[in-house]
Amino acid sequence: MGYTGRGAGRRGVLAAVVLAGCGALLAAGCSPEGGPGARPGGSPPGTASPGSGSPGASASASAGASASPEAAAPPAKGAVTVTGEVAKGLESPWGVVPLPGGDLLVASRDKGTISRVAVGSGAVTQIGKVPGVAPGGEGGLLGLALSPSFASDRLVYAYFTTESDNRIARMRYDEQRPAGQQLGAPDTVFRGIPKGLIHNGGRIAFGPDKMLYAGTGETGETGLAQDKKSLGGKILRMTPDGDPVHGNPEADSVVYSYGHRNVQGLAWDKDKRLWAAEFGQHTWDELNLIEPGANYGWPEAEGKAGRPGFRDPVAVWKTDEASPSGIAWAEGSVWMAGLKGNRLWRIPLAGTVPVAEPEAFLEGKYGRLRTVVALGGDKLLLVTSETDGRGSPEAGDDRILTLTVR
Repeated sequence: MGYTGRGAGRRGVLAAVVLAGCGALLAAGCSPEGGPGARPGGSPPGTASPGSGSPGASASASAGASASPEAAAPPAKGAVTVTGEVAKGLESPWGVVPLPGGDLLVASRDKGTISRVAVGSGAVTQIGKVPGVAPGGEGGLLGLALSPSFASDRLVYAYFTTESDNRIARMRYDEQRPAGQQLGAPDTVFRGIPKGLIHNGGRIAFGPDKMLYAGTGETGETGLAQDKKSLGGKILRMTPDGDPVHGNPEADSVVYSYGHRNVQGLAWDKDKRLWAAEFGQHTWDELNLIEPGANYGWPEAEGKAGRPGFRDPVAVWKTDEASPSGIAWAEGSVWMAGLKGNRLWRIPLAGTVPVAEPEAFLEGKYGRLRTVVALGGDKLLLVTSETDGRGSPEAGDDRILTLTVR
């Protein structure tokens, strides 16, 4: 697994972590994991550039296939500073969302629980268990999102695996009830997403349009990704009530894009373009610019294939350098967590065009990295994933760290 020497590196970094000020900072704001390939973000020999051979897509919040002339490019070289440790000792953390005021809600994939993390003290308090979660393999309690009207409705959305499917439900969070009993009964807003031991997708997020987006996987049944009648291997777009959105590529369908293998990361840039990260198979992991109705190729194409009818990724990685999970946009770059890669990737962009090769940070220092959350400005949260059954957990794992980036 390539963990030799990781413990010493992690302990050295953690000894230098500044714990003070985390509260103020936050208030401001399967694939087989290995395979051959070329350098990060580069194109294999003889392939086309991102977006070549792709059909046009209708205008949307994520549209825009090239950098605008006024787009300010970030520097080619970035920097990451670990500024704090918000929490430690977490079990299989997956989805994380900041609450108003700075505390966090954290989902445990394998326990099926949601806990609140007090950013000032690091105290972790279980607020409830999501009924019906059936953990196993890569399934369980996965992504979390807060309702766009959370201040008034107090609704928490969760994507999770059951005995029969993957689904999305919402629960009212009542802080006045006793600890462990603060989640109301789940109201299922969407069901029927295929489940499997692998490739359950799971990331959910509300977009700038206040619609709910979900990344799904093809559960290892590759044909689902190209089948537009299947919900597997897709990015879905729906109303907060789980209905298709007017303006989706096909009427009465929540399918927004297709041809995906296992979407693990969703994020919007400052111009409201949607980006997604997903696992490749043996060769290429991908960062994609998502446009409505576009076909991202799996299983017919992997990486920058340059084939007509398929949308090429903006950046690719060897699978042992990435196995990407969560992503976030900050300071002109997409920041991508790597699971097997054990590192945080920075992809600097001028509009939709990379201005330099992707740059790796924190390599081997914290092990597997699962989730990245933007807090505004140059602040990020980073969630480790050493207790997910594939890591090499040490004392204190798993952790939520605060970062300053540029």
